Amino acid sequence: MPSVPHDPDEAREKLAAAGATIEDGNTDHERWRARLGEANAIAYEETVVVQGARPADIESILRDGGGRVHLYFDGGSRGNPGPAAIGWVLVSGDGIVADGGERIGETTNNRAEYEALIRGLEVAIDYGFDDVEIRGDSQLVVKQTRGEWDANDPGMRERRVRVHELLGGFDEWSITHVPREVNERADELVNEAFEHG
Repeated sequence: MPSVPHDPDEAREKLAAAGATIEDGNTDHERWRARLGEANAIAYEETVVVQGARPADIESILRDGGGRVHLYFDGGSRGNPGPAAIGWVLVSGDGIVADGGERIGETTNNRAEYEALIRGLEVAIDYGFDDVEIRGDSQLVVKQTRGEWDANDPGMRERRVRVHELLGGFDEWSITHVPREVNERADELVNEAFEHG
């Protein structure tokens, strides 16, 4: 449950401008409650607590944009193709900004890796970051994204095009292959999605 240090009046104005539904708080301690997309916010004296299926829907509005973020991504399938899941983590100088994992139906391992990268990039854009440094343990996705390897499969080509569309939203980007142990948190989120998704 992310907590965003924020002036409640300023936060309320930002959320109202973004089209959030805002109502009075339920207790003496709550200043107000808001709903936007798949996220809810509860404002207290000096902080806003964000919850819901996609906290980024509100956090991205309240966070001051800009800066650099590291994106770790991972995807996997049980069987190839088979039931698949993705995981991604955004890390800034302040620590973990956001992370997520979810089941994505049936697909191949490589397509799941691409879907994880796409989801992570979408959230990084929602948060307004200018630069993204991407880390993943899929050599295929890293090299195809950098243009070092061709994407012969039409489904992979479509995903690579989508990745490049999203990368166009950043001032700078880089993508680097890392060993699985460096990508541990994203890998854990994939496994959690399989177990609880």
